[in-house]
Amino acid sequence: MMPNILIGVDMGSSSLKALALEAGSGRAVALSRMPLPHDRLAGGGCEVRAAAIRAALTHVLRDVAHQLGPRAAEVRAMACTGHGAGLYALDANNELVGGRAVASTDQRADARARTLARSHGTRLFDDVGCGPWPGQPTVIAAELLGADAVQRGELRRLLFAKDYLGFLLTGEIATDASDASTAGLVSLATGGWSQIAFDASGLTDLGAHNFGPILPSGTVLGKLRPSEAALCGLPAGIPVAMGAIDLLASMTAICAEGRGRAVQVFGTWCVNAVIGPVMEPKPAVASVVNFGRTHERLYMENSPSSMANIAWLAGVLALPDARAVVDLAMTVPLGANGLRFAPFINGGGGVTAGFVGLKSHHTRADMARAVVDAVAALHVRQTARLAAGGLAVSASTVLGGGASDARLVRLLASLLGRPVERCADDETGARGAALYAALSQGLDDGAEGSALLAPCDLIEPDARDARAHADFNADFNELIDSMSPVFTHIAGGAQSAARPPEDARTAARSAEVSP
Repeated sequence: MMPNILIGVDMGSSSLKALALEAGSGRAVALSRMPLPHDRLAGGGCEVRAAAIRAALTHVLRDVAHQLGPRAAEVRAMACTGHGAGLYALDANNELVGGRAVASTDQRADARARTLARSHGTRLFDDVGCGPWPGQPTVIAAELLGADAVQRGELRRLLFAKDYLGFLLTGEIATDASDASTAGLVSLATGGWSQIAFDASGLTDLGAHNFGPILPSGTVLGKLRPSEAALCGLPAGIPVAMGAIDLLASMTAICAEGRGRAVQVFGTWCVNAVIGPVMEPKPAVASVVNFGRTHERLYMENSPSSMANIAWLAGVLALPDARAVVDLAMTVPLGANGLRFAPFINGGGGVTAGFVGLKSHHTRADMARAVVDAVAALHVRQTARLAAGGLAVSASTVLGGGASDARLVRLLASLLGRPVERCADDETGARGAALYAALSQGLDDGAEGSALLAPCDLIEPDARDARAHADFNADFNELIDSMSPVFTHIAGGAQSAARPPEDARTAARSAEVSP
């Protein structure tokens, strides 16, 4: 019998997941998740230990193998996806430097990024599609390891999250265009590594030799090593395919490009994206990504905090999870009785989060509503920027953990003033990775490929309060335009010049967004 089970592995910002699908039916036959504990450090640091990543990867694959039982022999291929950017630096022993990875939400390099933006921002945007930002691997490495880290041998290789998993599984080091370009290290014009980005990194002697080759997503990277197979209970020699950054993997899982849909991702990061044609001049968006296509680009508007704001409030209010925050928020009307929130709990470009208009009569429920309103409104604000750049965003699908809560999605639809599709399956990244595994085996076309797509449903806006939602949007945008410079000043930084020149761009617009 031909093996027909595909495994997708997804390392997100808070957990690691593995999903096994039947290639023919698309039915999930095994699923495992494990949280990734992060260490929060002074100055905005956020790290995860190598041992935690290793333990999580082994656990989820072993659990999937256990759920499959004898069918583990039917696994035909696997692939990995993961969050973008952050720092996965290997030393001379091919171990993570200091035994840790650095999360993409880490803000310790914020001042360095803003300094680099003033001197190199415009030139970098022209070449790689974004300016320097705090979570960029080269910026983090220069800040934490020093400009001479490559010279003294402390930094030997740079990987991305999914590629670190691939390295653990196969021993091979490579990446794909989507991760490399999202990190601002690929020339949009050539699709190869950017010497301009290397020169601007602040790392002496950094070059292409510190990275693996750029492989097309869906090509075989290597095979599951016997040592790894023994750890997780899967057969040795399973082909491991090159994946893509989790955003693109999730878009693949819903066929976003083929159906002409933009996406809003309610994840740790606030991500809003659409695939469109190459445009010159480039639209003034946060990031333009060359993901390996000659005539198409991935266009993004994003910042480091979406559901992270709600998760933070859950901790502060001692609530069990994000759903409990939304439960509390929905006991209060839109607008939180005059309380507003700047939703940048993980910072970015110097800007920070904060409540505005807080008074003695405001309650925990008001605080919850202000945060939830702001999270949805930030997605709307950033989607409007994509539209202003001439990109097609009138049809969109909501992804990420927040998409599982229909109330949050309906709030977004109401603020957008139109229906939105949602994929309530939080495993779209892993499903997308499984699709890349399928591609590596020639199983991506026809009925087999369609069966692997994630299901979606439509959420209608609350038409009764259309005017109130439009007014809230206007008030929110005015607040952010007015208050972002204040929070930037509080954070102790000058305004970022990371963005390319634009007459209509405000200082607040530069401060609030990171690629």
